Amino acid sequence: MEPCGGSVVRRWGAALTASAAAIAVTLPTTTAHAAGGPTGIGAKGAYLDRGPDGKPWGKAPDTKRQMASTTKIMTAVVVVDHYAAQLGRQVAVKQSYRDWVQRNQASTADLRTGDKLTVRQLLYAMMLPSGCDAAYALADTFGEGATERERTASFVAKMNKKARALGMRNTHYDSFDGISAGGANYSTPRDLARLARHAMGDGTLLTVMKSLSTQQKATNVNRLYTWYNTNKLLGSYNGVVGIKTGSTRAAGPCLVFAARRAGRTVVGVVLDDRTGRYPDAAKMLDYAYGARTSLKLRELPYGAHED
Repeated sequence: MEPCGGSVVRRWGAALTASAAAIAVTLPTTTAHAAGGPTGIGAKGAYLDRGPDGKPWGKAPDTKRQMASTTKIMTAVVVVDHYAAQLGRQVAVKQSYRDWVQRNQASTADLRTGDKLTVRQLLYAMMLPSGCDAAYALADTFGEGATERERTASFVAKMNKKARALGMRNTHYDSFDGISAGGANYSTPRDLARLARHAMGDGTLLTVMKSLSTQQKATNVNRLYTWYNTNKLLGSYNGVVGIKTGSTRAAGPCLVFAARRAGRTVVGVVLDDRTGRYPDAAKMLDYAYGARTSLKLRELPYGAHED
C-alpha cells in the first residue's frame, strides 16, 4: 500500500466498502407498500421518515437486506454514545488494520502504521472515505479481550446490544464495517432510518457526517490526511446533512440520507438500489418537501474513493 502523505485517499477495489466475498442472504418478511409516496423508486428497499408532521412511506421497509458500509453508522453511534469522554484519546494505527483492508480489498482512509490519531479523527476517517481501517481501529480500541479477534467481536456484540436498545428488531451485525464473511450483517430501511434519527442527535457525529471533506494531522508525526465524503448527495441537494453510503456486490448501492429545511428534518434510506441511489433519494426528498429539484451531483476529486 502506498502512503497517504497528505494526498487524496486512494481507492481499494471497484467501489467496494466491504468484501466482495460477502454472500447475499434472503431473509424474507412480508410488508405492505404504503399508500401514496414518491414514484419511480428503483431501490429494492426504501423508507422515508418525514418526521412528526408527515406520514412515513416505504417500499419493502421491513425486509432484511445486507447494508454494506452503512454498518459504520452503528459503529460510530456506539463510540459517541458510550465513549464520548474519550474522543480525544490517541489510537496508534496497527499494521493489522492496513492488512485487513488489503486482504478484503475494502475501502480505506489509508491510515499509516505507527501514526496516532484521536478517536474523533478516526470518526472522520471512517465516515467520510468509509475507511474500514478506521472502523477496525475503533472496534479494536473499544472492545474487550486479550486479542484483536476477541476485542472486535466484543465490539460487534455492543453494536447488537445497541440495536436492540434502539428497537431495531430486524437488524443484526456480524461486522464492524460491513465486511460480512457469512452474510449475517443485515438491516431494514425502517430500522436504518431509526438509527439515522438517533445518530443525528449527537452533535459530534452530526458535524462529522455533514462534512464534505476534512484535513486531519496525525498527532505524533508530520502527516496530513485529506478525506472526502463519499456521499454525493451532500452538497448537491439543498439541506442534506449526511449520512452514509455503502456498496458491495451482495448489498448493491445503499444510502442513508437526511435533510433539514425550515427546521424540519427528513430521513431516508435506499437499499440495493442499482438504478440510481442519488436520484432516488432526491425524488424521496422532493416528495417530502413538496419540491422539484434538478439534481446535479457533486463530483469527487480525482482519485478520491467512491463508496
